[in-house]
Amino acid sequence: MNQKSEIILSVNDLSVLFGVAPTTSGVSSLSFQVQKGQTLAIVGESGSGKTVSSMSILGLLPKNGGSRMKGSVHLSGVAENLIGASSEVMRKIRGRKISMVFQEPMTSLNPLMSCGKQVSEVLQHHLGLNKKDARDQTIVLFRQVSLPRPEVMFDQYPHQLSGGQKQRVMIAMAIACKPDLLIADEPTTALDVTVQREIILLLKKIQEETEMSMIFITHDLALVAEVADEIMVMRHGKCVEMGKASEVLTNPKAPYTKGLLACRPSGASPGSRLLTVQDIEAGRMVASEKRTSSIQEELILEVRNLTKTYKGNRPFFGKAGEDVVAVSDVSFSVRRGETLGLVGESGCGKTTLSRILLRLIEPSEGSIVFDKKDLLSLSDAEMRKMRKEMQIIFQDPYSSLNPRITVGSAITEVMISAGIHAGKRKERTEYLLEKVGLKAEDYSKYPHQFSGGQRQRVVIARTLAAEPRFVICDESVSALDVSVQAQVLNLLNDLKEEFGLTYIFISHDLAVVRFMSDRIVVMNKGKLEEIGTPDVIFNNPASPYTKRLLESMPKLEVV
Repeated sequence: MNQKSEIILSVNDLSVLFGVAPTTSGVSSLSFQVQKGQTLAIVGESGSGKTVSSMSILGLLPKNGGSRMKGSVHLSGVAENLIGASSEVMRKIRGRKISMVFQEPMTSLNPLMSCGKQVSEVLQHHLGLNKKDARDQTIVLFRQVSLPRPEVMFDQYPHQLSGGQKQRVMIAMAIACKPDLLIADEPTTALDVTVQREIILLLKKIQEETEMSMIFITHDLALVAEVADEIMVMRHGKCVEMGKASEVLTNPKAPYTKGLLACRPSGASPGSRLLTVQDIEAGRMVASEKRTSSIQEELILEVRNLTKTYKGNRPFFGKAGEDVVAVSDVSFSVRRGETLGLVGESGCGKTTLSRILLRLIEPSEGSIVFDKKDLLSLSDAEMRKMRKEMQIIFQDPYSSLNPRITVGSAITEVMISAGIHAGKRKERTEYLLEKVGLKAEDYSKYPHQFSGGQRQRVVIARTLAAEPRFVICDESVSALDVSVQAQVLNLLNDLKEEFGLTYIFISHDLAVVRFMSDRIVVMNKGKLEEIGTPDVIFNNPASPYTKRLLESMPKLEVV
């Protein structure tokens, strides 16, 4: 990548305070520079100030949130200090000289406007293009970001596109005016490894072609190794370490940086205990020994020839649309005490399969036998009782919890529904909260009063309240920072051992699946591609599809 001395962005002594006395510091005395054609990666946990600092640069922090900024932000070619610049100045800069790609494209795109129109409006506003020229240029941009059938994509709406395609639309919008600086805020967190790799390669290609500078915000250190020239590590609103990417990743100085690197599951042997940031900072540098296996020979789940077909919609006139086969002739078994990993790209059928196992979706064909009971022969009432034994932990803990009731009530109502622990439900709930690393007094708090990692612990406690034997973890750590992820993965393994649980662990993060699983199932387009132990799948994959997944994994070799 180009190594030029021209400084595109200079941030000096930036501080951001929220609220009135007592104030909360979002960013404290932060200083850094971004050079032309280079990528600065900003890494750290949620709440570290990564996003606050980037939003400050663009003047996007809400004024009614009581935010106050101090310091200076200077952009090459702009005389004014961006901190305190007028709305008119910032409108000219946003999209034209600095653009931003956000983590979740669905919330960034207007659902009522076609994708092409949203991009062409940027070109009309900033470059003064007429409607036809803006449309033509948008199609060129769609082709540049490798969107299929760009002429068709122009007229499609966000809900008609996959996650990776929506992110490409956002990138097309961000680069439309050839900005000097692109801020990419967790742009690949929710994407599969193959799509993630495509997006990273796309950003690097655009950067090389245009000499665009980039600030890449992420908590994925392996990803940083592939994109960054410089790294700034943030914690509690401050920079704790900064330097060349190769130096920071191979020879970190700060204990916090060492902790972030050490708690990655890819660096740990399966079945061991992951180190956490707290372990490293306390001087505990060695992970515990590998756990003893609790797998029994007895099968707890047998799935045979499972198929789910969705019938094509029939319009008022003409032929019905094509049928969609979401799950096709899938067979596997799970032993008691085992963790079976389930991996594959979005749309491969992972989530549909998990819902079928709990009969939240009815299959078209096949059989499901759980603990020697044929689930498909059970009545609705019998199945409701069976779900006490079979639970699921969803990906997003916030949408899984009712914001209007306390977490104590959310956990207690599970026991009421299951008809267990009458007369001592509050005590049992407090016990479960403590068991997942929270406090008994958290019983009376509401979901918004917890961090993302804490909310995931609440959801796990609620799952345990039913006293299940079988738990499906559906992308249950994918949105968590690496340090919080390590804590939750350790917790899941501890609970598995203590309560004798059996898991199906679904994730698009292959390193996490390898760490957690005794065996791994790879799915592709609704079919079972291959199944085997982590060592076999990772070291000697039989399927070309599995090989492609593994080759797409971001890799971080730490010396």
